[in-house]
Amino acid sequence: MRRPMVAGNWKMHGDRGLARELAAAALDAAARFPSVDLAVVPSFTLIDTVIASLGDGRVDVAAQDLSEHSRGAFTGEVSGPMLVESGCRLVLVGHSERRQLHGESSEIVARKFVAAKGVGLVPVLCIGETRQERES
Repeated sequence: MRRPMVAGNWKMHGDRGLARELAAAALDAAARFPSVDLAVVPSFTLIDTVIASLGDGRVDVAAQDLSEHSRGAFTGEVSGPMLVESGCRLVLVGHSERRQLHGESSEIVARKFVAAKGVGLVPVLCIGETRQERES
């Protein structure tokens, strides 16, 4: 049987103080629900703070996105190798907001998925929907 996973995507919210508080709350939840895998998904700038706050590795840290490219002149992008070096184990790919707001096609999402796997990250493939699709 598969283990359930719960991941909290912080999107573009928080600062270092809130990151520490949320990491502590995640550790508490992990202790209360040992049969569930937990992950937090902070913004890129908070990954190091969250990893330092979590300590034992009971709660995984995921990145919100990655580039399909491993290096190069791609301003504002974050590569898989950078995420591995930061201590991430997981990364979201194909989030509905990335698809809608940044025009990411299924082909781009597939390349990101392969890029994540290629550096040892676990890609969390998001199969999202718009609010209209969900409500219909």
